Amino acid sequence: MKTIDAAATRDALPFDRLIPALRAMFVAGCEVPLRHTHTLADAAGDAAGTLLIMPAWQPGAYLGIKTVGIFPGNSQRGLPGLHSTYLLFDAQTGVPLAQLDGNEITSRRTAAASALAASFLSRADARHLLVVGAGRVGSLLPAAYRAVRPIERVTVWDRHPASAQALVERLRADGIEAEAAGDLHAAAAEADIVSCATLATEPVLHGAWLRPGSHLDLIGSFTPAMREADDACFSDGARLYVDTAEALQKSGELLGPMARGVFAAADVAGTLADLCSGRVPGRRDGDGRTVFKSVGTALEDLAAAVLVFEQAGAASG
Repeated sequence: MKTIDAAATRDALPFDRLIPALRAMFVAGCEVPLRHTHTLADAAGDAAGTLLIMPAWQPGAYLGIKTVGIFPGNSQRGLPGLHSTYLLFDAQTGVPLAQLDGNEITSRRTAAASALAASFLSRADARHLLVVGAGRVGSLLPAAYRAVRPIERVTVWDRHPASAQALVERLRADGIEAEAAGDLHAAAAEADIVSCATLATEPVLHGAWLRPGSHLDLIGSFTPAMREADDACFSDGARLYVDTAEALQKSGELLGPMARGVFAAADVAGTLADLCSGRVPGRRDGDGRTVFKSVGTALEDLAAAVLVFEQAGAASG
């Protein structure tokens, strides 16, 4: 059984390989049961953390299980609040094949899924990317988008200006034209693609700010209590796509507007699997705003883990 650490996992997942791997897995499909969620108590019986277990497999090929431990109290201990591990098995025999760094898999496949969606939904000539949220996933979005679109300019906004500036400096060091945005309204009005990766519970982005024909990517809201965009982002003829149908049950980004009658589940134009397989069309000439909402799926984790494992095998061979 191989042990593949964070650096090796990251190095095996460049976006020019990971994005096509996700696309192939969405076309081929795999078994993805509902994730298991368990509350963990501390010694006193109080809630201390949450355990997520996310399995996925392709019959006769690979079986993967991601475990995620979320412990909010770790901030007081000087420790990260989230730890993730990925286990990969032979789906035919159950033989353990590898243990991989789950944090790298999760963050990189999340950014890659957004870029994959944008390869169908954003304008082919999109050159200006606005990143809203300069955290772990947000910092990966410019590289992911540059793998599918001719991005020449990146603007970064974060509620902590120092975080936005730090990401801008890293992008400039990589030779990318980048700037921090003091005014999110003005930045959104200029961008071809707006990608939000925050933990917001109230809208930070307003549809009235968005440029006509732009593409909006919403990553952050993965619980009913979270929300990044206001209702207007989904109106005025915007076409909405989701990574999987599960997004309609999990994300406050969608649950709130549906409850208010802004759109219905039947109005969703398609899933990422629909786009990848050609069952539904992507952007067409004259289209207005497109919106993509993701909540993540174990299918993406499996695709990334298999890519890492097979490259590790090739390297050792």
